[in-house]
Amino acid sequence: MPEHVNDLCKPYVDETRQYKSLHFEPSEFQSRMSKREPTRLVLDYTRTMMGFLLFNARPERIGMVGLGGGSLAKFCFRELPQSRIDVVEINPHVLALRDAFMVPADSERFRIHLDDGACFIARSPRRFDVLLVDAYTRQGLPSRLASQEFYDQCRDALSEDGVMVVNLYCGSDDVQVERIRRSFAGAVFSVREEDGTNRVAFACAGDVIRRRPFLRPNLASHLSPAAWSQLKPAFMRIAGAMRGQL
Repeated sequence: MPEHVNDLCKPYVDETRQYKSLHFEPSEFQSRMSKREPTRLVLDYTRTMMGFLLFNARPERIGMVGLGGGSLAKFCFRELPQSRIDVVEINPHVLALRDAFMVPADSERFRIHLDDGACFIARSPRRFDVLLVDAYTRQGLPSRLASQEFYDQCRDALSEDGVMVVNLYCGSDDVQVERIRRSFAGAVFSVREEDGTNRVAFACAGDVIRRRPFLRPNLASHLSPAAWSQLKPAFMRIAGAMRGQL
């Protein structure tokens, strides 16, 4: 592991009657879980990130950079049983909380890697059909996960027509989108959440985004009714963003 891992801060868990949240700072949380429905996607941006299903409804390999409270990992594990999921998390203190947030145990189809996300992606050429990037520290977006080199490596880690989705919760989101655009030859669009806090960028290694997929009835055939109900409003907003930007 890189030497700077020793400098990573230790998160803590805050609980209310309804939610369990992961914090680095008291003023904001990194992840939130419903105690009654642990696999439900509580935060709007996580539902938007699941928009990759518009481009590949049944991916074989999913990679995730950043575990947090495991919201996306748990949702994909439950709703996409045909997918193999690899999650990379650099902070051992975050990983130590996986049981508190009911993250699945490692298995043949699900594994969490304690590693530097940039290094992990650089070692994964043509490996993933979907790549989800949602990794933040107390200081914000790590520079290693915001560079042109990193986005180039993400492009190389995707299979043909593979899709990358990035959560941009930072003041440099325009800069990041432009870097992603360069790495993916312009096959990029983004969705800004209604509360203005997050911006989610979608990029494709092939031309599937340019084909402008639409909401198909069979898209939800393998999702639970609860999952489809959660995701459909986000999918509608994503479709609107595609029409406006591509």
